[in-house]
Amino acid sequence: MSSSRPPEAGTELPDRADLPDDDATAPDLFPEGVGFRDDLDDDTDDRMTYAAPAPAEAAVRPESGQDGEAETRVPLRRRLAHARDQVRPWSAWTLRAKLVASMLALFTVLSMMTAVFTVTALSQSLIGQVDKQLSDSLLHPVRGGDNDGVAVGGPGADRTEVFLTTDGDAGYVYRSGERTSLTSAQITMVKAAGLGSVPKTLDLGDAGRYRVVATTRPIRNLQTGNEVLGTYVAGISTAPTDAIVGRMVVLAISTVAAGIILVAVLGTWLVRRNLEPLRRLAATATKVSQTPLDSGKVALGARVDPIDTDTRTEVGQVGAAFNEMLDHVDEALNARHQSEQRVRQFVADASHELRTPLASIKGYAELSRREPDPVPPTVTHAMGRIESEADRMSSLVEDLLLLARLDAGRPLEETTVDMSMLVINAVSDAHAASPGHHWDLDLPPEPVEVTGDGARLHQVVANLLANARTHTPDGTRVTTSVRPEGEWVRVAVHDDGPGVPATLQPNVFERFARGDDARVRDGGSTGLGLSIVAAVSKAHGGRVQLDSRPGDTTFSLLLPAAP
Repeated sequence: MSSSRPPEAGTELPDRADLPDDDATAPDLFPEGVGFRDDLDDDTDDRMTYAAPAPAEAAVRPESGQDGEAETRVPLRRRLAHARDQVRPWSAWTLRAKLVASMLALFTVLSMMTAVFTVTALSQSLIGQVDKQLSDSLLHPVRGGDNDGVAVGGPGADRTEVFLTTDGDAGYVYRSGERTSLTSAQITMVKAAGLGSVPKTLDLGDAGRYRVVATTRPIRNLQTGNEVLGTYVAGISTAPTDAIVGRMVVLAISTVAAGIILVAVLGTWLVRRNLEPLRRLAATATKVSQTPLDSGKVALGARVDPIDTDTRTEVGQVGAAFNEMLDHVDEALNARHQSEQRVRQFVADASHELRTPLASIKGYAELSRREPDPVPPTVTHAMGRIESEADRMSSLVEDLLLLARLDAGRPLEETTVDMSMLVINAVSDAHAASPGHHWDLDLPPEPVEVTGDGARLHQVVANLLANARTHTPDGTRVTTSVRPEGEWVRVAVHDDGPGVPATLQPNVFERFARGDDARVRDGGSTGLGLSIVAAVSKAHGGRVQLDSRPGDTTFSLLLPAAP
């Protein structure tokens, strides 16, 4: 009961009766933020809910063996993988970054190789000088010594000498004019080094490092006066050489580091300066890419600056080719626009001219029904069909004329339109036209207003409802809703019919697009209804959307809300 951990899966929580009474003086059984809650609603069951603190406030259970210290251990592999994910791949680097990085890498490698070669050559040269001194020291005659009675001789200061004879062994280190005897252990190290006429480096511990050689020569003991054949070992300290090489290493590292910084700064500036024409070329291309080219008259005035079109340079060749390409694209877009204008004008003129003969055909067909003389039934039927098709053709002509005017960019009327009332009227008309469907409304309590052409917006909503009525069977439920969404107003027409085929959805708002092969049709369709919806919504600064699957189809109209 005193544990603060949540119960494991399958563990039953204690009964409320088993808990102690709520006493202010009683100690808390659970830490703050952890415990049981029974503040459930009255209409819920009588279960008790175990409440745990938020993750940010939860105490981390310390691991065993850490004396209560909580520590989150992340595997090294996971941390390395996370760090690797944070680094952009080489292919994602900019050209400027690649050039600077390549320049730095090349300079670093060459500088380090030069520094290593220089330090190595200096070290070999200094060691060669020491070796020459050792060779010269072996040619010096052995001079008399004192103290230990063993003759000494060899190189100058900071040196070591070891005498190995049958009468005894002796070794000395001469440093700053003072002589120090070698220990027996250090003399043993000299014996075990296998020295000869070829100089070797020997580390004598506290005595230092020496470059040493050995030779066999007569050695005279000054105390006894005996001269015996022994081994003479001479060495010169490598401390001065090591100090010079160490300073050279520090100087090389400092020089390379300073060079890397200088190359990074100057290289970045030089690369940026030399890539500036390419950046201006990219800016021009970006400006052109942001120009709308889908419709209307397009003026591609952006061109690469003449200073960036010098064909003697690589960037200039790209700039000149880009300008030439823009010229060709501009000519093609202007030719396309002129062709579209001619087609639109033709459609508008033809639609306008067709209205008069169609009105005459409808008038004569209606006049024939008023003829007082008997008319054969077949003629009556034929005249009725003529009148029906004339009505359908008139609707098609009106739709084409409207689309031509919208394409030409003719301004629409701008008034405040109550979309709630408009939708109510449109749904009422749709119910009268198709009582076999179930028509529902989903409207907010307050009126929703937009700015636009009320007649055209009514036509848009009517077209969406007619589309649902035409392409769904009787009994289908069609729900029309209006919702404000921030700066937009959404008008949605939802139905539970068979849906729009997936192959038709990308082109459903194109002109003369039909889905007759998949959706149920009870009447004719010109295929212009949804294209008018898209054109009118675009003219109002809005857009249309479609989300369709079998049993769930929604056409949405988004319009800017009234300010």
